[in-house]
Amino acid sequence: MFTHVMIGSNDLERSRNFYDATFVALGGKPGEMDARGRLIYAHEGGRLMITKPIDGKPATAANGGTIGIAATTPDHVLAWHAAGVAHGGMAIESPPTERPNGAFVAYLRDPDGNKLTARTHPMK
Repeated sequence: MFTHVMIGSNDLERSRNFYDATFVALGGKPGEMDARGRLIYAHEGGRLMITKPIDGKPATAANGGTIGIAATTPDHVLAWHAAGVAHGGMAIESPPTERPNGAFVAYLRDPDGNKLTARTHPMK
């Protein structure tokens, strides 16, 4: 359904440090900067793009928004969460846990305040 998700950042190098660590923890690759100065992460057809806002105003996090990131195993979710906390993210909500439907999930806020979740597919 989606081609990509684009979020704003006030500090692209800080974002690169955070997202490189979290995506590598999931088995992905570090991001690449495109010719327009956007940081791009691509994996299995999906793209997360990070940019300074084009209107010149400060980037802000979406109120009520969450970006979901697929993880293969609970160990990947745990590694993603640990890498995020170690690279400027903030653990939020419950600790990494299995949900009643069998999905294993964790939540973080990135350094710009965007809410993220890494999760496995439901196992039940």
